[in-house]
Amino acid sequence: MIEITMDNFEKEVLDCEKTVLVDFWATWCGPCMMMAPEIDAFAEETDKVKVCKLNVDEATELAITFGVMSIPTVLLFENGQEVKRFVGAKEKHQIAEFVGE
Repeated sequence: MIEITMDNFEKEVLDCEKTVLVDFWATWCGPCMMMAPEIDAFAEETDKVKVCKLNVDEATELAITFGVMSIPTVLLFENGQEVKRFVGAKEKHQIAEFVGE
């Protein structure tokens, strides 16, 4: 799992040749904490997508740029462009369905 920051966002997400899933989360967010093990389990089991986490308190500008109003919000990027998103906690199998696995 890759931690996304303002410094590495372009390299890890926008310039990545693989599909990238970015979990926008915060330590104080209950639903984020509930979903964290699901995201972690999905990340361990997939090689189809690169899975990243972005703490909105540490990279607020990116959350604003992508219009993240509620967390957890998960964005899927292909070729540096957002292709879809979901808001709210999901289970591992729902995350897999979201990315098309």
